[in-house]
Parts: sequence; structure tokens; C-alpha cells
Amino acid sequence: MSAAYSYRNDPSVPDFPDNTPLIIFDGECGFCSRDVDFVLRHDKQRLFRFTPAQSPLGTALMRHYGFRTDDYETSLLIEAGVAHIYSDSVLRVVELLGGVMGMTATAMRLVPRFIRDGVYRVVARNRMKIAGRRQTCRAPTPEERERFL
Repeated sequence: MSAAYSYRNDPSVPDFPDNTPLIIFDGECGFCSRDVDFVLRHDKQRLFRFTPAQSPLGTALMRHYGFRTDDYETSLLIEAGVAHIYSDSVLRVVELLGGVMGMTATAMRLVPRFIRDGVYRVVARNRMKIAGRRQTCRAPTPEERERFL
């Protein structure tokens, strides 16, 4: 992976506030949109910001980290300038949410990454079959708008 904050030196990545974790998700994926809803419900500290991969910022970050921008194979979590991908992204989000869920996510790190990422990739490949495709990206409610870039 790239060095921390490497996207700041990439002219194709728009400037964005990177002082809190940013989740880049497939806005057309019903599964991914439900994940965002889950994080919004459980993020009592209002720690996370979000942007769809289809947005200019999301597309630029996906491209910067070497991912396709026509069929998303992972969500990204950008935390302290570092990109977390595949199962590490999901586990880190849940760890940051804290509580019992966070401790469970930390314990899941005992499972070797190649197994976790293998499961992640199977789910990612089949996510549209599992949860369907949205016709439009998930739009934030007025209360959520400040958390979406």
C-alpha cells in the first residue's frame, strides 16, 4: 500500500477533510448502503465520514489505491492517511465503533488475513445477488449530510 497521506500528493485526488476516518463505499450496492446505515446507527461519537465510490472523491481515491472504478472489489477506509482494504477495512470500522462489537472484530484478526480476505472477496463478488443494486447512490438525510463528502 501507499505511504500515509500519499493521496495529498496526487493531483487527481480532490482535497478533503482527512482528520476523521472516511469510508468509501459502493453507493449502488444495497449491501454496502446497509453497511453505511449500520455504521451511522452505531457511531455514537460521530467519528466517520462517508463518500460513495461513484463520487469524484471516491473514484479518485479508488484509482489512487489501484482499484477498479467500474466494478468495486472493496470498500476503503482511510484513517490517519492510511487505506484499509478488504476485511481489514470492515474490521477496523467495527473496532472503531467500540464495545463488544469492537472486541469481537479485534478477536477476528486472529483468523489469517488470506482466509478473511477470501471470504470478503466471495461476498463482494456476490453482493448484488445478495442485496441487489440500487438505481441511485444512497443519499444522506438532512441530519446526515454533514458526514457525507
